Amino acid sequence: MDLNGFSKIEYDQHYISRMRPVFNRRALFSDMSEDYVYPPEPSAYGEITVKFRTEKNNVDKVFFVCNNEKHMMVKAESDDCFDYYIHTVQLEDREIAYHFEIQAGKLVCYYNCGGAMKNMDKHFEFRLIPGYKTPDWAKGAVMYQIYVDRFYNGDTSNDVLTNEYCYIGENSVKVEDWNKYPAKVGMREFYGGDLQGVLDKMDYLQDLGVDVIYFNPLFVSPSNHKYDIQDYDYIDPHFGRIVEDGGSLLDPGQENRIASRYINRVTNKANLEASNQLFVQVVEEAHRRGMKVILDGVFNHCGSFNKWMDRERIYENAEGYEKGAYVSKESPYRNYFSFQDKNAWPYNSTYDGWWGHDTLPKLNFEGSRDLFDYVMYIAKKWVSAPYNVDGWRLDVAADLGHSQEYNHYFWKQFHKVVKEANPNAIVLAEHYGNPKEWLHGDEWDTIMNYDAFMEPVTWFLTGMQKHSDDYREDMLGDVDSFWGAMIYNGANMTMPSAYIAMNELSNHDHSRFLTRTNKKVGRTSTHGPEAANEGVDKAVLREAVVIQMTWPGAPTIYYGDEAGVAGFTDPDNRRTYPWGSEDEELIAFHKEMIQIHKKNKEFLTGSIKWYPDTERNVLAYGRFNRQEQSLILINNNDHEVTQEIPVWYLGTPKEGVMTRLILTSKTGYNTEQKEYPIISGKVKVTLPPTACIVLKSPKKTMKKFLQFK
Repeated sequence: MDLNGFSKIEYDQHYISRMRPVFNRRALFSDMSEDYVYPPEPSAYGEITVKFRTEKNNVDKVFFVCNNEKHMMVKAESDDCFDYYIHTVQLEDREIAYHFEIQAGKLVCYYNCGGAMKNMDKHFEFRLIPGYKTPDWAKGAVMYQIYVDRFYNGDTSNDVLTNEYCYIGENSVKVEDWNKYPAKVGMREFYGGDLQGVLDKMDYLQDLGVDVIYFNPLFVSPSNHKYDIQDYDYIDPHFGRIVEDGGSLLDPGQENRIASRYINRVTNKANLEASNQLFVQVVEEAHRRGMKVILDGVFNHCGSFNKWMDRERIYENAEGYEKGAYVSKESPYRNYFSFQDKNAWPYNSTYDGWWGHDTLPKLNFEGSRDLFDYVMYIAKKWVSAPYNVDGWRLDVAADLGHSQEYNHYFWKQFHKVVKEANPNAIVLAEHYGNPKEWLHGDEWDTIMNYDAFMEPVTWFLTGMQKHSDDYREDMLGDVDSFWGAMIYNGANMTMPSAYIAMNELSNHDHSRFLTRTNKKVGRTSTHGPEAANEGVDKAVLREAVVIQMTWPGAPTIYYGDEAGVAGFTDPDNRRTYPWGSEDEELIAFHKEMIQIHKKNKEFLTGSIKWYPDTERNVLAYGRFNRQEQSLILINNNDHEVTQEIPVWYLGTPKEGVMTRLILTSKTGYNTEQKEYPIISGKVKVTLPPTACIVLKSPKKTMKKFLQFK
């Protein structure tokens, strides 16, 4: 007998006293979508209406509980299946946390963002922060991450040349074979990808369905990854345009030298201005096609090549540049860094480096107001005309500064500057761990969603850690662990941040998801790169993409994932896009799923309801609003499974049909429509091995809630 989570004694007492079944905990629902909080992003001192749903005629009372005060909610609306209770809240200029208390006879339960619970847990309280708003364009936006050097070479005249300069003890290398695997230590290798290549492939990105291009760093830098920035004011001419070239290359065997060819290329103002102008064209073309552009901001540290440090003495004699802090004690940039030896100039190597790396000098914001002001200028510059980018992704954002107090001060000021210059820009942070203290609407808008997306999906579908450094059989297909991680970590975000969180399967820091499907623990240094291609399972990747495109947040594709690119973790995950040898079927599948994502509003801003009682290796959840309901089922077993799911909890009719939008299997996918009957509120689905399905109920036509007008 299904007692809805109650003990037999509790059930019997309630049934005898009320002469009706125990109240239906699974029908209880509320969240922070606009169906249940209106307006969903209120201003300070505004008023909101909060809504709670129960099964029709099933409970006695519902209370809104906030700040230890209980307010009885009013039943304001009913439909065929549900009653809706409301309560109006007058806000102040501060966060509120709340939950619901439901009573039926002598039974009581509580409801929060963890669902229906017998006991309260403050971690799962609904949190609403007045004034916390995120751009509508970012909610559910399909993002595409481009590691520029490996995407497409559209201009060979700007390629980094072999022996153009020395970087960390060895010379730069121009890779002649586009399809070569990256070297084990590959930051000195350059394949030639550039911004002209992105312009050349705009048709591809638009046809794929991309809404946002997220670029790994573009500013002047000696590495191919460019997380060691040399000049924040300019796009690297090797990605941009070189209009004035010349100078010599290094002779073989020369070490710790910078050739005059490199110095001319990256300090010549004609090259720098031309590169910035090319970037303007990229942004304008993206905007013309309805796409946004996000830049990677690396402000915790710079590179030893940076003009402020100039350890490689690139700028020492260049026209129009001040002496760097490494070169001169009188440098205007001396306080931009923390030097231990105050008397070591010239050539002072005693500065703090990020994680001890002397090639990554940590920026000393607390020691220099000039540095702080300059970076605020950079934050504003790139989101303003003529560049007009649509936001920043912030590298290792929680590490910036020498204290948490200063870190919060910095990001508050950064957020303010960016939003004043471009109110529709987003501020998105790389972060591992709990981000709650930064997500109050005045620092970061959202995060790269590792803990509440990438990791749970990876563990469930592959049993692998996201770097391919570990395999755990117990995590593979563990439904409880999946939902536990998703719900617990998801509670650290409020609705404005969750709907725009960057939901990735792969990126430049982790192994490619396709490689994780082969369950090989290791890296290219231990197995060799070819092993990353062996034994992969595209059917599991398709399951992951279905989850990605139907999950709350912004699904983000790492360039080449859609084309079948594999790879162990950094640097093997930075292989080139395989133009001419793409997996066309996999690309077509991504296009189908992107369109399903974009055409069905419930996937963009709808609610999510999970079904935790499935067997191992099976996931079931619904995405829904009052008009549209979809069911997603994943079977990651190597055998067929049959599931009967009570979809009426999503708001579907109790009798009717759901239509299949897509079915994946071991051999591919099928978008042929097929109807599945809803009988007594349930739909029964049989799935083949390693398969998933998306079903949708016919769209309802209905008026907006009376109390939400």
